Order: sequence, then C-alpha cells, then structure tokens
Amino acid sequence: MDRGRDAASPNGRDRRSLGAGTHRMLSSSPLAEQALADDIAACSDDDYSDLDVPSHGHDMYRRPSGVAYGGARPVFNQQPLDEPVLTPLERKRSRNAERSLLRDNHVLPPKHGHDGKNIQPGLGSRIYRRLFSTKLPSNEARGQPAQSRQPTERSPLLDGANGANGLNGHASDSPSTDDVEQQWEEAVASGRLRTTWQRETKTLLSYSAPLIATFVLQYSINVTSIFAVGRIGKVELGAVSLANMSSAISCLAPFQGLATSLDTLCAQAYGSGHKHLVGLQCQRMATFLLCLAAPVVVLWLFSEQILVHLVPDPESARLAGLYLRVMIFSIPGVILFEVGKRFLQAQGLFRATTYILLVAAPFNMFIMWLLVWKLGLGFVGAPIAVAITDTLLPILLVIYVKFFGGSQCWGGFSRRAFTNWWVMIRLALPGMIMVEAEWLAFEIMTLMSSRFGTEYLAAQSVLGTLTTISYQIPFPMSIAASTRVANLIGAGLVDAARVTAKVTFVAACLLGILNLVIYSTLRYHLPVLFTDDQGVIELVAKVLPLVAVMQVFDGLGSGAHGLLRGIGKQSIGGPANLIAYYVISLPISLGLAFGLDWKLEGLWIGVTVGLIVVSSIEYPYLLKTDWHKAAAEAAARNASG
Repeated sequence: MDRGRDAASPNGRDRRSLGAGTHRMLSSSPLAEQALADDIAACSDDDYSDLDVPSHGHDMYRRPSGVAYGGARPVFNQQPLDEPVLTPLERKRSRNAERSLLRDNHVLPPKHGHDGKNIQPGLGSRIYRRLFSTKLPSNEARGQPAQSRQPTERSPLLDGANGANGLNGHASDSPSTDDVEQQWEEAVASGRLRTTWQRETKTLLSYSAPLIATFVLQYSINVTSIFAVGRIGKVELGAVSLANMSSAISCLAPFQGLATSLDTLCAQAYGSGHKHLVGLQCQRMATFLLCLAAPVVVLWLFSEQILVHLVPDPESARLAGLYLRVMIFSIPGVILFEVGKRFLQAQGLFRATTYILLVAAPFNMFIMWLLVWKLGLGFVGAPIAVAITDTLLPILLVIYVKFFGGSQCWGGFSRRAFTNWWVMIRLALPGMIMVEAEWLAFEIMTLMSSRFGTEYLAAQSVLGTLTTISYQIPFPMSIAASTRVANLIGAGLVDAARVTAKVTFVAACLLGILNLVIYSTLRYHLPVLFTDDQGVIELVAKVLPLVAVMQVFDGLGSGAHGLLRGIGKQSIGGPANLIAYYVISLPISLGLAFGLDWKLEGLWIGVTVGLIVVSSIEYPYLLKTDWHKAAAEAAARNASG
C-alpha cells in the first residue's frame, strides 16, 4: 500500500514532490481543527464506519480551486484555501507529470525511443522543437543522462510490474512508480531538475482552460439579463445594473464570504477520514445562511423605498426594486449551490461545477429569451429567468452527487447541524469581511455613476460588464500560476518557479495588450451588443479607450496576486489592494468625477491609478523576495505536518 511504503521510506513524509507541502503553504486554521475535534468527539460508534484515512503518496498534482469564487469579478487578492487530499486520479496525474518533467531533463529515457537509430532532424523539425519542445537541450541538462538503474528492495520483482513494459514491450516507455519516485527524489535533492518556458506555458494553459470555462459559464447567468434587458431601453439597462449591485453587496458577497470557511472545514473533515463530517459541515453552513437570508428578504422587499433615496431617477429605483423582489425566490438556490460547490470541491470533484454549468448556462439563455421576448414579459422576465436558473443549479448538483460521485461524504440529515455554530461563525467572519470589501470596492462605482443620470448609469452597466467578462481570462490564469508556483516551491524547485513567474508576467502583459487593442478598435461596436440607445453608445465609446489602458494593469495585477499566493506571501496582496483602492483610488475617483465634473472618465481614472499602484507594489516585492527562503519555509511547514 502507498501509505505503508511512505512510512517505511527514509524520505517518507518529507518527500519533496511537485505538490508536497503545497497545501501546507496555505495554513491550517486552529479554529477549524477545534471544530473538527468537537465533531469527531460527538460522533457515535456508527459514525466511524466510514473512516477512510486517505493516502499521502505521490501528490504533485494540485487542482486549481478558484471555482469556489463563482463568476463575480474579485477586485483584490483572494485568501488562501486549504486543499483537500488528492484523489486517486489526481495522484495518477501527479506521477505522469513527474515522469514528463524527468524526461524533459533527460533523467528518464524518452517515452518513444528510436531503437538506437541516429535520426538527423530536418530544418522544419529543428525549428518546431526550438519553439515548442518542452525538453531541455541535451547540452543544458544538469547531471548525468538517463541510465539503467540497479534493482533495489523497492524495485518490482518482474520488469513488467506496474506496467513498466507498457503495451509495446519497451521498458523505457513507462518506468515503474517506485523507480520514478526514487529518481525524482534524487533529481530534486541534487538540483538537476529545470524547466522551460514552453513547458510552463503548456502547463498554465492546461490549468487555466477548465477554469476559464467555469468562470465564463457562471458569470453568463447574470450577464445574460443585461444583454436581454438592454434592448428594451436605457432605463431598464441601468436598473438591472443597480439591482445586481444591490444583490451583490447585500447577499452574494456576504454569503460567498461566509461560505469560504467551508474551504477549510470541509477539506480538514475529508482529510481526517471522517467523510460524513463534510456533509455535516455543509448542512450547518446552509442552515446558518438560510437563517441570515431572512433580513435580506425584508431588505429586498423594501428595496424600492431605499433606492429612491440613493438614486436620482425614481423609475430606475422602481425597476431595480421590482427586480430584487422577484430575485427573493433565488436566494435559497444561491445558498445551496454555494454550499454544494464546497461539498464537491472538498472531495476533489472540481470539474463537477463545470459540468453542471454546461447544462445550466444554455438553459438560462433559453429561458431568458423565452420570458423576456417570446412571451413578452419584458423587464420582469429577466429576474424570473435568473431565479429559475439559480433554483435549478442545486438540483443539478444533487443529481450529480446521486448518480456520478460525491455521495460517500453525505451521511444524511442530522440534528447536529443546529449545534457548534460559534466556531464556524468565527472562522467565517474574516472571509465575509474580505469578500464584502472586495465586491463593494467595484460595485460602488455603479451607485456613484447613477448620480450623473440614467444614460451614465446605463453606460456604467455596459463598461462594468465588459471589464468583468474580460477578467474571466486573467483571473483563472492567476489561479493556474498560483497552483504551479506553489507546486514548484513546495518541491524546492525555485529556479523552475521563477520560470513560471516570468511566463505569467509575459502572459499577463499579452492579455492586457490584447484587451487594449480590442477595446480601442471596437469601441463603437461593443456597446451595440448591449443597447440601441445612441447616447449610451457614445458615452461608452468615449470611456472605452481609458478602460482599455486599465485592462493592461488589471491583467498585471491579477498575475501578481497569483504569484504572491504561490510563494505563500498572500498576506502582502490583500492589504496592498485595500490601501490602493480605498486610500488612493476611491478618493481620486470621487475628486475627478464630482470635483472636476469628469463623471465616468473620472471614476475609471481612479480605478486605473489604483491598479497601477498595486502592480508597482507587488512586482517589486516579488523581485526582491528570497524565493529560496519561501521554499525553505514550505519545507518546514511540510515537515512539521
């Protein structure tokens, strides 16, 4: 068994694989440990029947987990998560990834040998390898080339064990797991392993792609209403934006923030082997959030009377209030889906959310078209469609758990869900405050733009939507960068982590420049996707070049956030962003927009300056940081357990 082998190995627990210590960089919470201990103590004898302490064998592969944040646009650096124990599939990917990196460094023989033939590549082949090959040139590889290894007490009795011979009979095609582990440990210890920008680019793309799909799909559920209603009129377009802002600040942000405590509680419950406690923690959080929903319902019922004092246009306030009253029916679905996502993620089932959204997002588009246009409900059809989709999401999640996987962590409904709340609340409050601060920083621009009139509110709705859509690429990329850098740092491969950081910086620059070109050249075409109102189109086109410049620094800031998380310095990013926005950006926005009467341009100049400040703080910090010290700290945390 893997567990027995690790215990017998001299390296055992200290094995520095490309993910060993990664989740330890994201510190465990004493509060979570206390809650887990209390729940375990309260378990009956029957509760121990599902005890299944997972193995900590090869654990290079670490799945990006940013899907926990949904489709909203985070303004600041996200807080770290405790990672769940790796699944068997992830451990298999870990072994394959380690084999691949060993082959790149010529520590293992090539996967597909040439039977001793000396084949001279042509010019096209040499150019292709130079640009796209992930292997290090032979003259740059450190140490000795791959060679046959003498058998040890850990070697298989037969050469074909563990698939060493593969299907084609070549022993070099698939080295045994034990041999790979031994060579990996030796290569890491001797400092022989390096990586290339081609491999890191390929890795970041493979990590980012599913996350981008998930973020875009989930955000599409809310953004579809803006596309649908924008064609009705500019008042309706602004009202949807105002309603979305109100729901984000009063419901989505605090509930998502509170639910982040499950990232720690569920992961530690799953790692302890008491899998049923994952379900118990989710029941507890769902019950708590449903209780908190009561004051939100009251607030939304009287939202029109509140908004009329904040927004100059009474019609916008009336429509936004109507939207929120209908959206009351979506609150249970939002809560259950947020909790359900954590239930699946604690088990390593990260792709489940993507599969669910692949069904829900197209359905949302169809039901939106049906209600708003086909059946002629108009404006009120949009919140009805969103409420139906939000209710469908947890239903699809339950179907997934029932028929596809994840049910082993559900022990049934329990009265213990109404106990032991205080520890959970104490753990959840910091996450709620941080997420609320993040969302408020961006959403408050909508409220400020409403002071300039209906056209400006509608234009801000378009601008905010465009920037959020474009952010769905650099933000998942930053999560991928964080994952990869943390993997490499955790394995002690500091030089390789620096290569990843350089690739991330270049990718962030290229994405920012691409957005700049698109927004600048299509500034009169993009607004047409949202509205036919010529006044709104002109306003958006006037501000888009400024927003295009902002996109460059938005992408750079996102990349910096990911790199800071990867080296375990996420404590720098949060305060830097809060200071940059609330101390620098927000006062500039208010002064230029209202003091100098620059209106929307003033608001976005302030945001741009804030993002420039963030990049100016975080990248110099990354350059001056001792990454070897970060790797040593990760190793110390891993050794301490």
